[in-house]
Amino acid sequence: MAKRLFTFRRGAADRTADATEALGLKGSNLAVLASLDLPVPPGFTISTSAWREAVAAGSDLPPALRNEMLAAIEWLEGVTGRTFDGSDKPLLLAVRTSARAIMPGLADTVLDVGLNNRTVERLAQELGDLGFAFRSYRRFIESYCSLVYSMDPGEFDEVADKQRERSGWQGGEPHSLVDWRTLIGAYLSFVEDEVGEAMPQSPLEQLYRVVEASFASWRGPVARAFRMVHGIGENAGLAVTIHAMIFNERGEKSGTGRALSRDLKTGEPQLTGEFALGGRGGDGIQPHVEPIDLGAPSIQSLFPADLSALADHARRIEAHMGDACEIDFMVGDGELFLLQSRILKRSVAEGIRIAIAMTREGLIGEEDALLRIEPSALDQLLHPSIERGEEVVVIGKGMPASPGAASGQIVFSSEQAIALAAEGRKSILVRNETLPEDVHGMHVTEGVLTVRGGTTSHAAVVARGIGKPCVTGAGALRVNTEAGTLTASGRVLEYGDWLTIDGTTGEVIAGAPKLKRPSLTGDFATLMEFSDRARRMRVRTNAETPAEARAARAFGAEGIGLCRTEHMFFEGERISMMREMILARDEAGRRAALDKLLPIQRSDFIELFEIMAGMPVMIRLLDPPLHEFLPKGDQEITETASSLGISVAVVNERIDALHEFNPMLGHRGCRLAISHPEIVEMQARAIFEAAIEAGERKGKAVVPEIMVPLVGLRKELDFVKARVDGVAKLVMAERNREITYLVGTMIELPRAIVRADTIAEVADFFSFGTNDLTQTVYGISRDDAANFLSAYERQGIIERDPFQTLDIEGVGELIALGVEKARRTRPDIPLGVCGEQGGDPASIAFFERTGLDYVSCSPYRVPIARLAAAQAAIRFERAIRTAAAPKTRTRF
Repeated sequence: MAKRLFTFRRGAADRTADATEALGLKGSNLAVLASLDLPVPPGFTISTSAWREAVAAGSDLPPALRNEMLAAIEWLEGVTGRTFDGSDKPLLLAVRTSARAIMPGLADTVLDVGLNNRTVERLAQELGDLGFAFRSYRRFIESYCSLVYSMDPGEFDEVADKQRERSGWQGGEPHSLVDWRTLIGAYLSFVEDEVGEAMPQSPLEQLYRVVEASFASWRGPVARAFRMVHGIGENAGLAVTIHAMIFNERGEKSGTGRALSRDLKTGEPQLTGEFALGGRGGDGIQPHVEPIDLGAPSIQSLFPADLSALADHARRIEAHMGDACEIDFMVGDGELFLLQSRILKRSVAEGIRIAIAMTREGLIGEEDALLRIEPSALDQLLHPSIERGEEVVVIGKGMPASPGAASGQIVFSSEQAIALAAEGRKSILVRNETLPEDVHGMHVTEGVLTVRGGTTSHAAVVARGIGKPCVTGAGALRVNTEAGTLTASGRVLEYGDWLTIDGTTGEVIAGAPKLKRPSLTGDFATLMEFSDRARRMRVRTNAETPAEARAARAFGAEGIGLCRTEHMFFEGERISMMREMILARDEAGRRAALDKLLPIQRSDFIELFEIMAGMPVMIRLLDPPLHEFLPKGDQEITETASSLGISVAVVNERIDALHEFNPMLGHRGCRLAISHPEIVEMQARAIFEAAIEAGERKGKAVVPEIMVPLVGLRKELDFVKARVDGVAKLVMAERNREITYLVGTMIELPRAIVRADTIAEVADFFSFGTNDLTQTVYGISRDDAANFLSAYERQGIIERDPFQTLDIEGVGELIALGVEKARRTRPDIPLGVCGEQGGDPASIAFFERTGLDYVSCSPYRVPIARLAAAQAAIRFERAIRTAAAPKTRTRF
């Protein structure tokens, strides 16, 4: 039989191989802290094995478990010098439930188990604090009945109100022993009337019933639904941790706090966090207590325990974990206790600062620093900040809880946020404080503003986790949810009004000021330097406009991996010239129209070449079918016919002629180039002339890379390449300049994969176009896939959208085959990828293992790709060293 109970106290703890699995998060963590000789309240944990045994036995706790619990209580009495149901110094217990992962729906913590009509008065005598003792008993009755009997704690308020009227005491609680006895009696009578049995007075029976109810919470609907979503087995079970109470609500020598081993703003090793002094007001109501900053200069005089000891404990835990940590602690009558520690929750910016700081301190290496940052999370740092050049109206200020700025229309509930999101409108969720049920609304809103809470509140923690700007503790603001108003600095804002928050400064701003993107500097830039030293694959960008190219350069792109020339033809006069070419009666007419487009294309390419400053620029020849450029709708058709001096009938006739039933598999890509080689010739001339001119301007030769799309047959590439080579010779002769250039193809058809060895004989490079390759492998239209792929994901047919993350088993297997066949013909052929998956971290890991030379992605995903490529290289090399992966990058 597996061990049922595990005890812990400072300096000693029963351990097991898989502590989290056996003891839950709370129990395993307390065992670790105890084994590190840190101050923890003594106690014991009932293991998940005992839970499984109890579930199998039925609703009551098995006798063997009861006997072991009784023995553990006797051990705890010896450790604490107190007795359960004692006549002198009663032992009171806290009961905390946890599983191996944080799980909603499990039993809430029950405090002060062991209080009854007799021990409450013994506790009052011992502490000399009548109000505290009876207040604790009152709270215990409410929490016990909520858990064991599923009673609404709010019903006890009605009982208290009636008793106050009868007895005449003022405020939130009685002030005399007689009135307290009367109130508790009323509580217990109410319970018996409601549930048909008396609440147990035996502390041991109280404990048994609380544990039984805690066990039962595993089967509750909320916990069950969570397990289904997250794939947690029904038999995984929960553990129940029971420890001696800490009286953390008794005046100025008690309190509760959360300590951080590092300063999140700098990453430096400095104790920070918050501490709230305990104690209740004279009327028994917990006053609003502003938390004390553990890093504030005044903390030494205010903190009721040994602050230096807390700092030492934090450093010791950090050294044990090998990472920054946060610690939940309590102070009871001046004595410090640690309750839980974990890896410090942090935003990606904070994580980068900490990783870089720990690298500088020599605690971790560059590779470990890189592996601690989730690549996709870098996107959080690319959120806008407020453009400070213009005047902003600050109407409030709170705590900067999650960095970044966001603007949106005010909503006061998650439902309102979801409704606006469905209409494509941005919102800011404004609440007094957020609750777990608000999480779904926080995911769709732009940012979160709360009146209450600190930097470790629910709103702050959740917002940082999902990368949303958040301001908490804006206490000067007033929120009336029912009226739908936010009052700030004399202004009354209503639902739908525009509001901006700055989660970096804590400012609340009326309206929607201009926002700007950040640059990669400081620790972020250092992280990117680490990435560039570690990665093997190059990172290019998909860009065809100067703005995109400049942004990509700023983010560290090493060239353009895909310039989609068709995107250059949709604006202004260009679309008219394009339509003139398409609607021309013969080749001569098409060439005349293309002559008008030539200088525009050349100018575009010159600018791109100059921005990239000698870096590779891969230009894809015209890819989409011609009908995409033609007018749509009667008005546009009439305007086009008028501008070109032709009849509407001619335009409609051409539209009908170009109509295709499946255009994505129709007359496009290299097929278009073969039908209309004059288009290729114009684009090639524009590229070569631009390369010469940009090279002369910059004093550095430009080597353009020309990509032929949708090749499935070697002869298709032969045909188009011959046309390109012919234009190159003409331009070189005309300009008396030599041009070095490459002509390759985009591999996006299964036939091209199968014949990659033959195509590689003439191609200077391959670029895997994973968008169309996924379409042709699956037989799915990417534009229509959203209608049903979400259902596939919900039903578990696929894990992820294959157009976002590469389907490694299908599309990936084909890419690996193409790599193998191409390099069998030409070992040095450059290979890359330019689809959406080029910026996806999971896909990048596969591309590293497969041996591609570069990835290309959208400009704002370049930093993500740089880090993901570095992590992929590190993990691949480490796997090789541990003989867990192939010795060379080859077909996977």
